[in-house]
Amino acid sequence: MQGIKDWIPTKEKAQYIQSLLRCGFDTIDFGSFVSPKAIPQMKDTAEVLSRLDLSATNSKLLAIVANVRGAQDAVIHPEIQYLGYPFSISENFQMRNTHKTIEQSIGVLQEILNLAEANNKEVVAYLSMGFGNPYGDPWNVEIVGRWTEKLSDMGVKILSLSDTVGTSTPEIITYLFSNLIPKYPEIEFGAHLHTTPTAWHEKVDAAFNAGCRRFDGAIQGFGGCPMAKDELTGNMPTEKMLSYFTAQKVNNNINTMSFESSHNEATKIFTKYH
Repeated sequence: MQGIKDWIPTKEKAQYIQSLLRCGFDTIDFGSFVSPKAIPQMKDTAEVLSRLDLSATNSKLLAIVANVRGAQDAVIHPEIQYLGYPFSISENFQMRNTHKTIEQSIGVLQEILNLAEANNKEVVAYLSMGFGNPYGDPWNVEIVGRWTEKLSDMGVKILSLSDTVGTSTPEIITYLFSNLIPKYPEIEFGAHLHTTPTAWHEKVDAAFNAGCRRFDGAIQGFGGCPMAKDELTGNMPTEKMLSYFTAQKVNNNINTMSFESSHNEATKIFTKYH
């Protein structure tokens, strides 16, 4: 929703997230504590949270935070288990996304880790530009390895490699996961993949076969990164991943009827507001 200009009423946001909470997903990324000036659509995140009924769900809630202020706003809510922080290994993208250099961003991440620990939350660090970089900054797998090492030393336990602008190839996905997962057994690695409509299968397949077991998705691939500016590249469609895991005979604990109702809800919202 974050990239949509038209205001989506709080009630409709909460309704959609409530429908997702019935599906059986492990984690729902339900909102962002970010500057209302930068991303106006997310200014009602605390109110959306107050409208959710969490009594019948096992799904955990994750809120995205882009700075210490956002983390301070998020940790006061006992219902939130995870703080997601987008950490870019591209200097250019980090500036576009959070207006900070990588050096400053490391300091912010440290403060967020401290806040999370003091408030019994976990941090999910997203390594943006994890699979390549269209902005001309140096990128190679050694750089990704170095940052993984650094974040691991800082205490990050969940690291989602993020293909923010859809540049990943099956070869790079395979190489990174198959090298990093055995090297850092204490870290849970995730795949936050963006994709064009035709490339989703090869990306999920590469990550799964290389040992990744945490996948981010969005129904029908709606959304993408509002800071990345590419019409063709959306989020990884959840329904495509579910069909992939079904074909692989992986038990994903998803209630099919509830998912279908969420899928309909998504169609309603995202065709109405865009």
